[in-house]
Formats: sequence, C-alpha cells, structure tokens
Amino acid sequence: MDYFQLLCGIATLFLAVYYYYTSTYSFWKRLDIPGPKPTLFFGNFLDIVAKKLSIADYIKKWYSHYKNEPLFGMYAGTSPLLFVNDLDMIKSVLIKDFALFADRGLTVFEKIEPLSQNLFMLEAEKWRPLRAKLSPVFTSGKLKDMFPLIADCARNLETYLDKLVERGEPVNCRDMAGKYTTDAIGTCAFGLEINSLGNENCEFRKISTRMFQPSLKQAIRDVCREFTPSLYKLIGPYLQLKEIDDFYINLFTSTMRYREENNVFRPDFVHLLMQLKKQQNKFDNIELTDLLLTAQATVFFIGGFETSSSTMAHALYELAQNQEVQDKLREEIRNVYSKNNGALTYADIKGMKYLDKVFKESLRKYPVLPMLSRQALENYTFAGTKFSIPAGTKLSIPVYGIHTDPDIYPEPEKFDPERFEEDAVAARHPMSYLAFGDGPRNCVGARFAHYQSKVGLATILGNYKVDVCEKTTIPFETDKSVPFLTVKGGVHLKISRA
Repeated sequence: MDYFQLLCGIATLFLAVYYYYTSTYSFWKRLDIPGPKPTLFFGNFLDIVAKKLSIADYIKKWYSHYKNEPLFGMYAGTSPLLFVNDLDMIKSVLIKDFALFADRGLTVFEKIEPLSQNLFMLEAEKWRPLRAKLSPVFTSGKLKDMFPLIADCARNLETYLDKLVERGEPVNCRDMAGKYTTDAIGTCAFGLEINSLGNENCEFRKISTRMFQPSLKQAIRDVCREFTPSLYKLIGPYLQLKEIDDFYINLFTSTMRYREENNVFRPDFVHLLMQLKKQQNKFDNIELTDLLLTAQATVFFIGGFETSSSTMAHALYELAQNQEVQDKLREEIRNVYSKNNGALTYADIKGMKYLDKVFKESLRKYPVLPMLSRQALENYTFAGTKFSIPAGTKLSIPVYGIHTDPDIYPEPEKFDPERFEEDAVAARHPMSYLAFGDGPRNCVGARFAHYQSKVGLATILGNYKVDVCEKTTIPFETDKSVPFLTVKGGVHLKISRA
C-alpha cells in the first residue's frame, strides 16, 4: 500500500508538472501567433544555454524562418517572448506607441545586483526622470567641449600603435580599441586619468575586461537568473563578482566625495550626477542614493567602452579584407588632416561622410546588441491586425535578423558602405537600421560612441594600414560565450605604416 501511495504521489506530481508546462506553452497558440515548439524548462533557448549557438545566430535563424510572419512567439524558459518582425509594428513599439512599451522588461534585483539599478534596466517610472536629467551631458555642445580630451587619447593611441608596429606581431584590435575607449570615456565623463594605453598592468582595464570574460560562475548565474528567478533570489548573492561591484562603487563614490570636499568643478558626467543629488526634492519617486548614482556612472562607462571598442574592431576587421574601401577611407582622412596641419577638429569628424558610412555599415553587419527588449504596460492590439497581447507581455526586436535580411540589404554578408548613401537610406524603412535602437529609449550615449569611435578609426587609418594575418578568423565566427555580437578569439590583424 505504501508503494502504491508513493507511485500515486509521483504520478500526481508528474501530471501537475506536465499540466503546468503544457498550459504555459500554449500561450502563443491561444493568441494564434506562430512559433517553434519549446522544450521543458528551457523553452526555446536550450541551444543558447548549451552554447550550441550564439544569441545573434539564434535570432538570425528564427527570424529567417519566420520572416514572412509579422510576429512569432517563443519561450524564454516558461516566459512567453514575442518577436516582432514587421517594421511598421516595430515603429509602433519603439516610437508611435512608446508610452505603452516604455519598459525593457528586464528584472532588477536591487539587493543582489546593486549596480543593476541603471538607466538601461530601470522600469519606466524611474527611467523617465533620470533620462531627462542625464541626456544634457550628450548634447552637441557638451561633446564639442569633450573633443580635445578625446583627441588627447587618440594621440596616446598613436604612440601605442607605434610600439605595436615595431614589434611586427599580430595585434588584437579589440583589446587595443578597448584600451583607447576606456581612457577616452574615463577622462571625458569622469575626469579619471586611467592610462590603460600606457600601463599594461592598469587595474581599471583589468577589472573592466574581467566583466566580459566567460566563467562557470557567470554561466550558472545567467541561467539561474533567467530561468529560476525565485531560486536566484536565494543563491544570487553567492554568484556575483563582488570585487567588480566594489571596485566601481568605491571608485565613483570616492570621486564624488573628493570633489565635494575640495570644491572641484569639471563639466562632466560625475558633475551632472552630483547636481542631481542636490535636486532630490524633484524626484519624488526616486531616492538618489550614492549607489543609484554610481549605477548610472558604471553602466555609461561599461557600455561606452565595450560598444565602441567592438565597433572599431569590427570596422578594422572588414577594412582589412576590403582594401579598396580602406584606401578610399584613408584618402578622406588624410585630406582632412592636410587641411589642419595634422590635427582633427569636432567639425572635421562630423564632415567625414565616408567615415560615417563605414561606421554605420560596421554596425549594420555587427550590431552590438543582437536584439532589443520591450514590455507591454497595457493590453495592446497591433493596428490593422488581429493580433492582441496582454499587459506584461515581453517583446523582442530581432535587430541582427533585420540587419542581415537580404530583402532589406542585398548581399548582406558583403561589406558595402555605399548602403548608407542618402538616397539608399531614404529608400529603406526607418526601422531597418537599429544599431542604437530608436525612439525615446534609444542609446543615450550614441553620439558619444559615434565621435569616440570615429576619432579612433581616423587616428589608426590615417597613419597605418591593417591587413589580415594568420591569426585572423575568416570567415567570421560568432563567440557563443558572450551575450553581445563579437568574433570568436578576438580580431587579430597585421598593422603596418601606410
């Protein structure tokens, strides 16, 4: 009898679990939205968890499969996730009906991840006032004031390159670009002389790099965070890289404290954060603690150096394989240099049309974030369709799929800056290029990223030539171990004087 009761209990538990998953995984079928069949527990993301595919390649795969459908549904674990393919629908989500999709749908674990309370992840209620106050640091006037500081970092980059060229060895361009962008954003936004280009043992660079180095601990954390959030609340504190959080918290809080105590003024990001703290009474729903302000500084810093360094490396990777494009770009850069006695100005970078096309084509082929996330705040019906979704539904916009769609960009694997001629851009749907997102919740630091990257590329290509070498990964193979789009093993190229 005891065995019979045990078997009944096991059978009941099995049926309960089976019912839970089958009812959960019928969500898209009930809404008449197509999608691939999920597996238990992992939903449709087992290939990503098992590192069989990168997120970018996975998105491209399913976008291509369902590209003739305006929408398709998947499951991240047991959570329904709606992919929006139709460009007009994407425009509604990002711009037209933005107020209904202002959240990214990302979970913030404040106690476990103190720096997750940042502008990228915060829910709309806290995001709106912070975004409005932080945006002024990225105006054209502020960027123009920062330009001489970026130029100084570019000169340091040139000195660094001279040493690399003398060695005659393949150069890890992603690491080189990362050192430059780390120094540039450090001095421009935070008044910090990091000098990672001149100091191979720079602690700042080591800490920043470590954040993106894959590890078993991080893999467990990511899986647990995504698929078992209740469990994550219990064991999450033991899965954090506490020394990294402590480093940034100590760095930025001590910087703000030093400026307050010594009456130091510098028109940069730190100063803006300090001013916000003094305006606490204007933020009724937010307590502007030092920790919250540090989270904004940290996400801007990390996002700034990582996105720009990846884009620079990918641009160099393509230019090394397309020498005619590289020569044409170098000619433009040298013409500008010759007019200013070997110097660059803010206006020069803004006026370099071909450099802008190369930059945009690099981000077209290699968008840093392969998808954008949003969440419906209310029940919503897409205009002119039968498709309705309930409040709380999470949405994903398959950026990498769109950017590599041959119906939008013919021969998408070809690196062709002429895609960004004015007439060609005007002929495409405005939502066909989403390297920095679009709408009110686009990347707040996009302008800074543009100028920082372009100055770095102009410095490199005005004086040096990049070529493929025995260590160059060709064809491009995505790194399956990281969430953003990058080449496996890094971008290794030969650099010589032009």
